[in-house]
Amino acid sequence: MNTASKSYHHGDLRNALILGAAQIIEESGSLNFAMADAARRAGVSTAAPYRHFRDRDALLEAVSQLAYYGLGLNVREAVEKNPSGSIESIIAIGQAYVDYVIRKAPFYDLMWGDAGARAMDADSFDKKASGFYILVDAVDAYTTKQGLENVDLMDLAVKLWSMVHGMSAISMSGKLPYFYPDANMPQMLDSATRTFMAGLAKES
Repeated sequence: MNTASKSYHHGDLRNALILGAAQIIEESGSLNFAMADAARRAGVSTAAPYRHFRDRDALLEAVSQLAYYGLGLNVREAVEKNPSGSIESIIAIGQAYVDYVIRKAPFYDLMWGDAGARAMDADSFDKKASGFYILVDAVDAYTTKQGLENVDLMDLAVKLWSMVHGMSAISMSGKLPYFYPDANMPQMLDSATRTFMAGLAKES
């Protein structure tokens, strides 16, 4: 079937444009594409995208939401493989985050740049789909199991998230080997998380 002969109904065209733009970004490693490129990938006229997106920025915001949704799926799959309340579940979330961000590096700036900020402000953005609140729940389960009281779950989750986010950025930069050639990021994340949570137990 010729791509250009496809007919779309309801949200099909919108989703096809989002997926098409995401594919272009992933293949090129760049956010520099035109609306016409997304239209061509979806097999529609160059005017068709404007039925759903006011401009390219609006399409990028939608792609950013898709990237966050993918991150959430990655994190959820990882945490479900480990016992609830275990330190391993928290480590698995961190490693899933690093893995996703590195594999989807072309979307990093999109998620954490201006488009990502606008996507988060949109009414359609589902905060729970991004994976952060899965981390909050894992931290809650862990502190409860450990009998830790008066723990600010959001504060703790953001600190863990920041650590993993920083490790992801360093890994993507490709500069880590210049400073630490023998670095093993999964092992470093594992040990850092265990050390951090052990320190929390001592403070409580």
